[in-house]
Amino acid sequence: MTMRTNPLNPTTSPPVQVPRTEADAIIETAILSAEPAELEPGKVYAVATTAGVEKIDLTGNEYRDTPKRKTGTVQVRDVDSFGLYWDKHADLDVAEIYADIDRDQITAVIDAHGTNEPGWRQHRLVYTVRRTDAWNTWLAADGRLMGQTEFAELLEARLPDIAAPDGADLLELAQTFEATTNAAFKSGSLLANGERQLVYTESIEASGGRGKQITIPKQIVIVLSPYEGSAPVTLTARFRYRITDGHLRLGYVLDRPAEALAAAFEDIVAKVEERTEHTIMRGVPA
Repeated sequence: MTMRTNPLNPTTSPPVQVPRTEADAIIETAILSAEPAELEPGKVYAVATTAGVEKIDLTGNEYRDTPKRKTGTVQVRDVDSFGLYWDKHADLDVAEIYADIDRDQITAVIDAHGTNEPGWRQHRLVYTVRRTDAWNTWLAADGRLMGQTEFAELLEARLPDIAAPDGADLLELAQTFEATTNAAFKSGSLLANGERQLVYTESIEASGGRGKQITIPKQIVIVLSPYEGSAPVTLTARFRYRITDGHLRLGYVLDRPAEALAAAFEDIVAKVEERTEHTIMRGVPA
């Protein structure tokens, strides 16, 4: 006999006893004696059991020899690798490419929406364009005044990036900064050609207290590639200095670095467009 809860008062009423019929026993016996059947992967089945109808879903990838569709995000590091993956997987009728300078990324959605049919948008190719050490170094010190030794070391380390003034002259200037760290700087004046002339006095023991001068250029011209694989851009860095209690601090201000970075990014985008023969949209895919 089967015990059932009284639906009129399920919390307080005693269970209602429902008699087990002969038909119930026949159905249960038939279910238990049924021969097992092999289920085919890729389908959904409804199977009768003594507890009721059970759903068996065999449509997942774990039941297939190969996945039903391509998914995942592939990361590449150069234009050629982007092009190779694109050639192998992209359907030109649905695939889309987006470029976003804020993230330094070019992203292809391989399974994007088609004209008349939606796409899963779960198969992607991402090229994160890496900024060069040269760019990161110059940008990190932009607008920051630093001590003579630190500034001299920066000039010496980045001499290959400097197109003007002449490298030998700039190296000599850097060495002068290093040699005068203990000097007392008095003043600075602007020369007719735009250069700055700094007057300083060394210790009496070394030079009898005589005044000396350092001439620094108005600006330096830097040529570098902001991104790995991008064409070089030309930047102007205007010298800055400050004298406080005889101590000299030096620095520079880059002229419109954001524009130079944007130009370099667009150069990379143009190379990807040429390699894939596909128009690139500006933005971020959903």
